Amino acid sequence: MVLLCTTAIIKEMATDIHPQALVDSKSELEDGVTVGPYAIIGPNVKIGRFSEVGSFCNITGYTRIGEKCKIFSHSVIGSYPQDLKYNGEKSYIVIGNNNTIREFVTINPGTEEGSETVIGSDNLIMAYSHIAHNCRVGSANIFANLATLAGYVEVGDKVVIGGGAAIHQFCRIGNFSIIGGCSKVVQDVPPFALCDGHPAKVRGLNLVGLRRANFNKDTIRTLRKAFKLLFFREHTLDYATKEIKKSLPSLQELDYLVRFVTNSKRGISR
Repeated sequence: MVLLCTTAIIKEMATDIHPQALVDSKSELEDGVTVGPYAIIGPNVKIGRFSEVGSFCNITGYTRIGEKCKIFSHSVIGSYPQDLKYNGEKSYIVIGNNNTIREFVTINPGTEEGSETVIGSDNLIMAYSHIAHNCRVGSANIFANLATLAGYVEVGDKVVIGGGAAIHQFCRIGNFSIIGGCSKVVQDVPPFALCDGHPAKVRGLNLVGLRRANFNKDTIRTLRKAFKLLFFREHTLDYATKEIKKSLPSLQELDYLVRFVTNSKRGISR
């Protein structure tokens, strides 16, 4: 049953909830949470300190939102996953701290009993983006408008997904990669890559992103050589990874790149 917000669990009366918001009495809102008019918050929702929920938002299901998140108007978080296999199982959404979730974003929980959709911290998720069931999203990512993740997608850290890009289910997106707007991603996107197209292919190293992240010149130079072997020569992946290990200096970033490529199940966008 949905009750007026004055009956919700409000610690030390430090929240600011609009009188026309509807907050279930079993929800938990920590200090400093603000809720705009006509927002609806369900019984199993927990929202951390100083987070903001905009007008007309619907936050439902077993959803936990961290501290200092800003959720703009009309976003829907926690509604049933868009999966025909779903039959009312108890599943979750876990969202970290300091995320900005813009207008009309939709985020779905997991499908299977006890499963989760997990989002890290410090992400900017722009208007109309969709994060489907069982996705795992890291931290410090930027999803431009209409970015769409199908089910079971994994996104690393410091990734940029362009507006209107669509990611196929079960794909993985590596750290520090960038995906061009309106791209069709049907295979894994390797870390540090610039990908674009229909289907998306590796176009080069994400030089701008690496420089902004203060990667040193030697690391960038080594990654460039690895990219040539992996993506711009007519080598098999097996041969290319062996050549990288044999001919290039040992680097943490290089080890991560090789491990990501060799562990791919959907195949790599090349």
